Amino acid sequence: MRKFVDMSLLALGVTLSFLANNLYAQESFRDRQIDARFTQADKNHDGKLTLEEAQAGMPKVAANFDKLDTEKKGYLTVDQIKAAADR
Repeated sequence: MRKFVDMSLLALGVTLSFLANNLYAQESFRDRQIDARFTQADKNHDGKLTLEEAQAGMPKVAANFDKLDTEKKGYLTVDQIKAAADR
């Protein structure tokens, strides 16, 4: 019985490790995509995406710009966009 429990725990650990690694890889891929699209859209390379830049390069972000710009600064950072993608 003890061997069965040990094997079950080992299998559970392997499964959880696989799931965690897969989730990390997906998040990293998503973050890389956001970084690349943000860099392309940020035409003046100031690290801030205005509504106009978003409309030209990240239309889904532009469609939700007012909701994402919670501080009403008139621009979004890549971290704000990533945080919204996590929701």
